Amino acid sequence: MKPDFFDRSALTRKLWTFRKEFLWVGIFSMIANVLMLTPTLYMLQVYGRVMKSGSELTLLMVTLFLVFFYGVMAFAEWLRSRLLVRIGVRLDEELNSQVFNSSFEAYLNRTKHNVNEAFSDLTNIRQFLTANGVIAFFDTPWTPIYIAVIFLLNPFLGWLSILFAVLQVGLTMQSHRITTREIESATDSGNDSHRFVQSKLRNIEPVHAMGMVGNFRDRWFRLHDVSLAKAESSMERQHRQQAVAKFVRYTMQSLTLGAGALMVIEGKMSAGSMIAANVLMSKALQPLDLVVATWKPFVQARTAFRRLEKLLEEFPERQPGAKHQDPLGEIRLEALSATVEGREQPILQDINVVFPAGRVVVVVGPSGSGKSTLARCLVGIWPERDGKVLIDGEPIESWDRIELGPHIGYLPQDIELFDGSIAENIARFGELDSEKVIEAAKRTGIHDMVLRFPHGYDTQIGEAGGILSGGQRQRLGLARAMYGNPEIVVLDEPNANLDDAGERSLLEAVADLRRSNKTVILITHRPSILGAADLLVVMRDGRILHCGPRNDVLAALNPKNTTPKLSKA
Repeated sequence: MKPDFFDRSALTRKLWTFRKEFLWVGIFSMIANVLMLTPTLYMLQVYGRVMKSGSELTLLMVTLFLVFFYGVMAFAEWLRSRLLVRIGVRLDEELNSQVFNSSFEAYLNRTKHNVNEAFSDLTNIRQFLTANGVIAFFDTPWTPIYIAVIFLLNPFLGWLSILFAVLQVGLTMQSHRITTREIESATDSGNDSHRFVQSKLRNIEPVHAMGMVGNFRDRWFRLHDVSLAKAESSMERQHRQQAVAKFVRYTMQSLTLGAGALMVIEGKMSAGSMIAANVLMSKALQPLDLVVATWKPFVQARTAFRRLEKLLEEFPERQPGAKHQDPLGEIRLEALSATVEGREQPILQDINVVFPAGRVVVVVGPSGSGKSTLARCLVGIWPERDGKVLIDGEPIESWDRIELGPHIGYLPQDIELFDGSIAENIARFGELDSEKVIEAAKRTGIHDMVLRFPHGYDTQIGEAGGILSGGQRQRLGLARAMYGNPEIVVLDEPNANLDDAGERSLLEAVADLRRSNKTVILITHRPSILGAADLLVVMRDGRILHCGPRNDVLAALNPKNTTPKLSKA
């Protein structure tokens, strides 16, 4: 039965699955550390037996045994290191998909997690597992064994070894107490400085055009100066601790040799035992010294472990959703409300409406009325909401996103294209189906535009579609939304950047979707597209004021009608 400790998080449970591998690492460490006694035994045999007997054959045999045991020790250490590397790689392979999905969900839910750190955290943990810090962990328990052997050689040197070991442990604990917080603080400050620069690079064009570089540089200097000061203080303390530890270790080795010489002078031990005790003292304290030297990577790995542990705990691996038939496209909202942190008033308030399948629904309203938030709720990407969003009567959360995704087309207000070819962006970076790609492009009227590019559909558009104009990005995003003929299409301000030709293509695409009996939710500010609506929704202050057939709603909005009667879809 596994300890309760390993039930506390997904990350610790995953580490627990490698317990057999770590057990083998412990076994190889035992073999290597037992064979560390080889030079001690060799010296005792040379000084105690070979020198007295003068036998060259004995010296040869003892030396051959020495070389053999050295070979076994080196092989055990190589197996131990190789196994730790494999543990690190397998841990990465088994967690990288979950870390990827959790990072996306954390970013989608606008949490305080820095998702850019999640992948580097996994790398830090993997690298620490293959570094000297873990080896020191497996070697440290053998310190008492070496001290016990020193006791067998001479009790006085044994007690002296215990004193030195306690002193070394004290230095390690002091290093932990003094440097841990400074290392974590310096790391956090450095990350803040890097995040500041990265966030500004995402909007480099307005920053450069409006001469904001100097202002941001001054702010970055302040963050960077704090980071440098903390890093300098942290490194200074670490180097001071390492210097003290090195001074203590060298002093203890020399004192052990001096004490052994005293015992030899007094006739209480042989010269061979004196040298052997000195070697054993060095081996006994080496793991403790290694702990001090690798303390910074340990603290960084522990911090990375805690961050990753929290991320995976808040956004665990989702179980596959229930299998559904292909959706027909009916959308029902029941008591839907949407909020955002830091805002007292909800963005959406108690919305109840039904959008039948195969209808074109146009949503209008002033800026800030909640139209874009409604669009995000309809496709299931708004994190802080209450109530229900039902597709064909089933909650959207019950659908597997991989299964539901091909049946939904979504064009956000801020067009998000990705580094790759035009064809890959239209095909949503899935398996390229040339016929479907060209069909989506023709339905949105961009086929001829794409063919005018030097490489046609294979043209690389760069990060965020940098080579395209705003209208081209919008039409390409619309083609992506219509790729695969999805049953539900949600378009948020699809004509914001379109010229007259682009808007005509949009109207033709919407008409084509209606003929295909697809459900279209279209959010707009332009009255020119109202003619495409079967149903018209008017929003204000997060509520639906009017919802019904287009002509009825337009009649209700007539200023002469002072008491409009609200209709329902």
